[in-house]
Amino acid sequence: MLARPSLALAGLTCLALGWTAPAFAACEGYVPEPKPQNASRDIVGQDLDTIQAQGFITFAAYENFPPWSYAENNQPTGVDIEIGRLIAESLGVEARFDLVPAGETVEADLRNWIWQGPPTGGSVDNVMLHVPYDVNFACRVDQVVFNGQYAKETIAIAYNKTDYPDSPPVPAYFRYDTVGVENDTIADFYLAGIGNGMLIPKMKHYPTVAAAMLAMAAGDVMAVMGPRAQLQAGLTADGDVHQPPLPGLAVGTWTVGLAVHTRYRYLGYAVDDAIRAALDDGRIAEIFASHGLSYDAPQR
Repeated sequence: MLARPSLALAGLTCLALGWTAPAFAACEGYVPEPKPQNASRDIVGQDLDTIQAQGFITFAAYENFPPWSYAENNQPTGVDIEIGRLIAESLGVEARFDLVPAGETVEADLRNWIWQGPPTGGSVDNVMLHVPYDVNFACRVDQVVFNGQYAKETIAIAYNKTDYPDSPPVPAYFRYDTVGVENDTIADFYLAGIGNGMLIPKMKHYPTVAAAMLAMAAGDVMAVMGPRAQLQAGLTADGDVHQPPLPGLAVGTWTVGLAVHTRYRYLGYAVDDAIRAALDDGRIAEIFASHGLSYDAPQR
C-alpha cells in the first residue's frame, strides 16, 4: 500500500519547528550518506532564471489529499494549490501543477518529483509542496533544500456532537466508543499503543481521513482522530473538532513547507521570500480561512 503524506509522517521521529537556518546549524559536522548510484540524469530541473524566462513554474502536489491538494472539475484545487499560485505570482510567472501519488516515504517522493525523476514516465518539478519539515531528515537528504515553511499541523479529534453533548472525547473514551483512523498513521499507532492495545477493538481503519470522516457522518463511528485540517475539511454541521492533551505522543505537531533541488538554491531563496511576505501580510492565513480551516503559523 502506498503511503499518503500523513502516513509518511509516522516515519519521522523528530519533527522540528523553524526555518531553514536552524537546519544548517544542526547539520554542522554531519557526514552525508553516499550519493545514490545509477541515477537516470545528472542534472534535472531548472534554475530561477530559466523559470522566469519561460514564464511558468511547476509544482508537485499530492493527489486526493483534501483540503491541501486535489482535483475538482478536473482542475487542481486546495490550500497547497493556492500557495503555489501565490509563489508563482511573486516570481511573475504562471503556476502549473502536477498532482502526484504519494510513495512509500517522503524521501521517495522527493527523489521522484524533485531531484531524480520517477522510474517510469513523468519528470521532476521545480518545487514540491506540503513537505513535512524534520531537521535530521533535512541533513540526511541533501539532494534537496527544505524551506518556505508555511503552516503548522497537529493531531486532533473530530466527533459527532450528538454523541458527545456535554464534553468532547479524549482517547480514554475509545475503550468503549468507536473511533476511525487512517491506516498506519500517527493516530493509528498512537491509539493502538495505549494500554497495551486496549483501544484496538473499538478502532476502525480507513484508507484516508476523508473516508473516516464520511463514516463518522454516516454514524459508523463516533469520532475520528487525525491531522486537524483533514478533519475540518470533512466536517458536517453535526460534527466538531478539538485538540485534547495527548500524553505520550512524541510527534503531535509539525510544520509543512517546500522542497527544491539543492542545485537551485536561488530558486529556494526566492520561494522562501514569497512565503515570508505572504505570512507577514496575512495572505496565507486568508487562504486557510477561505477553506474554513484553523491556522497556526510556523515559528520563525
